[in-house]
Amino acid sequence: MDLQEIKTKNREELLQALEASHKEMLQLRIRLATKQLSNHNQLRQVRKTIARIRTILRQREFLGA
Repeated sequence: MDLQEIKTKNREELLQALEASHKEMLQLRIRLATKQLSNHNQLRQVRKTIARIRTILRQREFLGA
């Protein structure tokens, strides 16, 4: 999910995306632990997506938007 896509979503959609990203991160960690994960870059991508979503939520909280 890129930044422009994140910015167009409302708060409820962002919270749903955040929850889905956390679930995806858990699944990736499990696959990593069981040596079933072939692309380790996926962990980094999901972690950055979570950070982007949290940043936008925090900015909107600050600005009251």
